[in-house]
Formats: sequence, structure tokens, C-alpha cells
Amino acid sequence: MSVPAPFVPPPYPYDRLSEIVAVARSHHDSIVDLSVGTPSDAPPPALIDALSDPSAARTYPPSMGTAAYRDAAAGWMARRLGVSVPTDAFAACVGTKEFVTSLPHLLRLRRPDLDTVLYPAVAYPSYAMGAELAGCRAVAVPVDDEWRLDLDAIDPSDVQRALCLWVNTPGNPAGGLDDLEAVAEWGRRNHVLVASDECYVEFTWQGPRRTIVSAGLTGVLAVHSLSKRSNFAGARAGCYVGDLDVVRFLSEVRKHQGLMVPGPVQRAAVAAWNDDSHVDAQAERYLGRLARLRMVLSAVDVDAPMPGGAFYLWAPAPDGDAWAATRSLAERIGVVVSPGEFYGPAGRGHLRVAAVMTDDELATLEYRAKVAT
Repeated sequence: MSVPAPFVPPPYPYDRLSEIVAVARSHHDSIVDLSVGTPSDAPPPALIDALSDPSAARTYPPSMGTAAYRDAAAGWMARRLGVSVPTDAFAACVGTKEFVTSLPHLLRLRRPDLDTVLYPAVAYPSYAMGAELAGCRAVAVPVDDEWRLDLDAIDPSDVQRALCLWVNTPGNPAGGLDDLEAVAEWGRRNHVLVASDECYVEFTWQGPRRTIVSAGLTGVLAVHSLSKRSNFAGARAGCYVGDLDVVRFLSEVRKHQGLMVPGPVQRAAVAAWNDDSHVDAQAERYLGRLARLRMVLSAVDVDAPMPGGAFYLWAPAPDGDAWAATRSLAERIGVVVSPGEFYGPAGRGHLRVAAVMTDDELATLEYRAKVAT
């Protein structure tokens, strides 16, 4: 009797950049790593103060989040996204990457007859990995010229087998802005849960901020994070909100798994959700950095259009060779960026550049680009 082969994790995408890092270091005394969307700015002082309160560390925090945590998230959504949602439709998650990768497994417990996860063909790789870890089929949905889901291109047989459809707006890596109301309607019409990753919603550059729950809670989940909006990535705090039956099921299962945002982090998160001024300031920083970074890349022959949202530049690689362009940028100006294939085969021929550098690093890149030309 043959034994099935054990699961072997694929190489983590960003670990593949070690050679590019070495190239950059061999040509420059310092490198600027813009391959990962790691914030470089400090979180607001109020968050740090809240973390130092020992009272929240003594006991186990509620897995679904304290009432204050969920109230604060609901208040933020009402103020910033213009939609009022009952607090019991919210639950906490330990950073949204954990939620993204675990969601298919938990949904399959609820619907074992379904085995397919639909996700954008150019996307954050964790959507496909979550499907693989759950033993599901990961089916990429084509995107249009503006990097939006082409729902009409989904094979009807895949729709019938779908546990969920992921949508990401503003999108990582390309900054596309989907019509979330249309996506929600598609999901309801086809009886497919739509999971909307909205972690970049505060950095929407074209039009108003948008959330899928504006179209109603039935059949949808929205996923939100403090990592980007509050420079709080290391704390691992986020929330999901939407369909009451799905939220109740997920929060109960996650309770059994012992998934909890730490108590001090929950206190700090309340401070983060309740303050908008630091987010407005951060959005202004990113918008300015994107503009300056576009000029840097243009000076070294990379044309990067302004995204509709998020803080990444998604640029066609000169001559269509993303790895060659990645190496060239490392040699010429000491910057490390990501080849587009990290975000799916449909991303080949592009580069993703995260505008997460400090102001000093940006000035260094501007100087190096000037010298390179």
C-alpha cells in the first residue's frame, strides 16, 4: 500500500531574494529593502502607552475580542467607511495573515462538500497558500487591465465547488479597486461566501474608501488590520466582520483553537481604532513617498503608474524580464524589490516596489538615481 507523500512547503517567496540582497550589498554600503510591505514609521505613542498596562496581561483575553475592542472597530468603520454594523458582527483575529491562511480550513469544517478557493490571479500569495494548507483547490480568477476581478471568467464548475472568493481592495500588489457591491451581489447570486481583504482601505487614492459590508452583511466577510494603518504590524491585531452566522461559527472554532489577540495588544488596538489623526498623517506620508519613488524609478528606466490605492508601485519590467530588472535596480541604486511572479504567474513581467522606506532612505535613493543617470 503506497503512502501519500508528505506536504513540503514551497520556498517562502521573499527568501528567494537572498541573491539580490547580496548583489545590492556588493555595490552599495547600505541597501534599501522595498520587497516587503513592512512599515518603517513609529506607531502612535498612545498605542505604546496602552501596551505597558500590566492589568491586561494577567488573564486570558476573549478570543473574539473584548467588547471594547469590537466597539472601537465598529466605531472606526462607522466614521471612516460610513457603515454602521452591530458589534456582534465583529471578531478579533491575530493579524490578518493568520486569518487569511486559516479561513479555508475552518470553512471546510462547515461545508465539507466544497473544496475550492477562488482568488485574484495577481494577488498576495497567502490566498492560494491558505487553500493548499486546507487541502483545497486554489483557482485563480483572471483580472482585467485595471487589475480587477473578471467574475465572468470563472468556470461555472469552479463556482459550484467554491468555499469562498477572495477579493482584495485596494489590491496588493497592483493597487486595483474592485466594485465591491458587484462582487457581493455575485457571491449572493452564486451562493459563494465573499471574503474581502481590506487592510489597505485607509490608503485609497482614487474615490472614497470602500468596504464590502456597505452592500449588507449576508454572505460576506470584511477583513481589517492595524498593521498598515497604525504601523502596528508586530503586534498582530485585526478583525473580521460580516455575515452573523459565519462570524459566530468562526469565532467559536477559533476559541477552541486558542487563537487570541494578547490582552495588552487589545488595549492598544482600542486606542488605534479610536484615533483617526495618525492615520491621516500616515496616508499623507505614503502619498508623498509614492510620488517621489515614482520619480526615482523613472530615472532608472522603470515606469511605475500611480496605484488606485495601497502603498505599492506595480511597474512593467523593462523588456518584460522582472528578475533582470530586480538585479539591475540592486546594482544601480541598492534597492531590493519583488519580481511580479511572487504574486502569481499572471504577474510575471512586473515589479512590486513597497513605498515603506524612511525619508532618509528615500533621499538616498534619489541621490543614487541622480548619479546613475
